[in-house]
Amino acid sequence: MLPAESRLRNSTDFRDTLRQGVRCGRTSLVVHARRVDAAPSRAGFIVSRAVGNAVRRNRVKRRLRHLTAAVLPAAPFGVDVVVRALPDAASTPRLAEDFASAWSTCLDRLAA
Repeated sequence: MLPAESRLRNSTDFRDTLRQGVRCGRTSLVVHARRVDAAPSRAGFIVSRAVGNAVRRNRVKRRLRHLTAAVLPAAPFGVDVVVRALPDAASTPRLAEDFASAWSTCLDRLAA
């Protein structure tokens, strides 16, 4: 579970991260990341109706939240992250691999 200070809450933070950050896409998700000066790294999630019904969307959100909570504190600098689930996210067994790959690519791009 992500603590309250580690969550993106308002639309301006989501919009700024989507527009100003780097983007790394995989078959089941897209990770948008933006380097920030704030101390705690924060994350937000976008799971549309295209993913499935409410049960599937919430299940995907829980999985993504769990994956993000594991790697967010280990980021070498402050980062705002928006993870957007694609329709394949509900059915693919590779969600964790896709997330790990996109996460490391985003961090590499931000560090350069």
